[in-house]
Amino acid sequence: MQRKQRLNQIVSAVVEKGTLDVVTLAEQFACSQATIRRDLEVLERQRLVSRTHGGATTHAAFNDLPLGYKTAQDLTEKRRIARQALEFLDGARVIGMTGGTTVTEFARLLLDRDGLTVVTNALNIATDLLANPGLRVFAAGGEVRSSSQESVGPTAEAFLSGYNIDVAFIGVDGVDAAAGCTNYDPVGARVNAILQQRGRMSVVLADATKISRVALAQVCAMSDVDVLITDSRAPQAALDQIRRQGCRVVCV
Repeated sequence: MQRKQRLNQIVSAVVEKGTLDVVTLAEQFACSQATIRRDLEVLERQRLVSRTHGGATTHAAFNDLPLGYKTAQDLTEKRRIARQALEFLDGARVIGMTGGTTVTEFARLLLDRDGLTVVTNALNIATDLLANPGLRVFAAGGEVRSSSQESVGPTAEAFLSGYNIDVAFIGVDGVDAAAGCTNYDPVGARVNAILQQRGRMSVVLADATKISRVALAQVCAMSDVDVLITDSRAPQAALDQIRRQGCRVVCV
């Protein structure tokens, strides 16, 4: 395993568990404890984890994984999900998009489409879509999270509240039948919640690693989601529970 990939997975593991010790990480990644300690030093400098005696915990300043850590993970599955999401464009004139790597992959598939208006709080998505003059793009202002490149806060919330959206495409950090759709960043979760509420239809794009994960702040209940698109690795029992909440589940 290359170091960059291992660093990505260490961050994800620490975020998932809250805290992990060096011995467990060394066993999980089949490398020496000295290697793990060096990796944790790198991650601490990036303010992604805080080192503890014998391990690491989530950094106090952590609010979300940087896009650079997320982009390469499960990319094949994310692209399959993005292609499937195109099915829900039929008849839509105005679509909304949050940030997130899977939604970003979906946005890239719109570069050859015309006649759509896109409302988003993700600055990277807005910038990418400007390459297509056939799209109208409206981007929310506000504080920009460096990790996700999303605008958040009251300004972004007020901006999104003023639009009527046919289909909202939502990226989240966790999807669970009981906890609903959740994000690590409570401020970002509120913005995503407004975008979801403004859509006549809401479509959540989440690869299988997000299923049954519960992050800090709720975006919405599963009963508020019309469609969840995930990949075939997701546990069937968890998907059945989500279906019972009235949400259509599409596996690709």
